[in-house]
Amino acid sequence: MEGLTGLSHLFVTMFLAGFGGIIVMPSITDVTMAALCPGQDECSLAIYLSGFQQVMIGIGSVMTTPLIGNLSDRYGRKALITLPLTVSLIPQAILAYSRDTKFFYAYYVVKTLAALAGEGSFHCLALAYVADIVPVGKRASAFGILAGVGSASFVGGTLAARFLSAALTFQVASVSSMIGLVYMRIFLKESAPMRQPLLKEAEEPCIEQCEDDLPQRTFKKLPSMGDLICLLKCSPTFSQAAIVLLFNSLADGGSMAVTMYYLKARFQYNKNQFADLMMISGIGATLTQLFLMPILVPAVGEEKLLTTGLFVSCISMLMYSISWSAWVPYALAGFSVLGVLVRPSLTSIASKQVGPNEQVS
Repeated sequence: MEGLTGLSHLFVTMFLAGFGGIIVMPSITDVTMAALCPGQDECSLAIYLSGFQQVMIGIGSVMTTPLIGNLSDRYGRKALITLPLTVSLIPQAILAYSRDTKFFYAYYVVKTLAALAGEGSFHCLALAYVADIVPVGKRASAFGILAGVGSASFVGGTLAARFLSAALTFQVASVSSMIGLVYMRIFLKESAPMRQPLLKEAEEPCIEQCEDDLPQRTFKKLPSMGDLICLLKCSPTFSQAAIVLLFNSLADGGSMAVTMYYLKARFQYNKNQFADLMMISGIGATLTQLFLMPILVPAVGEEKLLTTGLFVSCISMLMYSISWSAWVPYALAGFSVLGVLVRPSLTSIASKQVGPNEQVS
């Protein structure tokens, strides 16, 4: 099973899970403000808690994603994809039941613990599944299409959130995530890593030497910090991609933690306006990833697309910080769609530097 024809069930799972996660995003700011600072447009506690949660999600990703990725090499992608889809259901179900202050705190704690348990590993496992099935030369386009499906779920979720009440959005999110989990378990077939060598021959002695220098461990198949350092030392391109991703993730995480609270305090945005902004950026991102990226990758290469995406992201963040009118974020939402080129480009670059059993680690 090679090529994009083997990815249809993964695309459906990605859409359903993404829809369930995105539909709650326009409402979560209002829900948080109502639970922590009722009747106010500014709330420092909400920003602090959101920032702390982003930090914990980052720490959880660093700790659990390599472990989950390594376990997926041994026990299969499908078995490990079940974990993030399952843990993401619980916090949604809490707010679907009630959005009172005590339930919000329960949601906050469970959401943070779910992130530490690997909630964010689904996208990495999905990318590894693609890498198992799609040949190297077609992976950049396949990654772009997968990201486009994620963007399509983004558009669908924000469009639904625009017309649903806050209570109903969490109920719909829970149902969609549950359907996605059940669909994945029934229809998604297990993948097998493609066996063509991806590491350059010049790098293999480095890998072997590095592995010989590492101390023997009882659990030899579980990744350690030494394994990660070894991979970074032996592949300069991979280490450079990792550095770029680190700083890009720091910027995205900081922006996500405060942007909606900033817009609510400055321009009194509400759920519907947040949904409008997200819909504009989501439609643009979907069109870019599904149609533009497969055309541009063969023509200009991943490196130039990565540079373009990073430059556009920098300009967008700068303009957000000096927004002088309520229409400026709407204009930026359309302009910043090229920023979505960053992750697929980095993923494609990194995927070509590692072996078939290292696609998630």
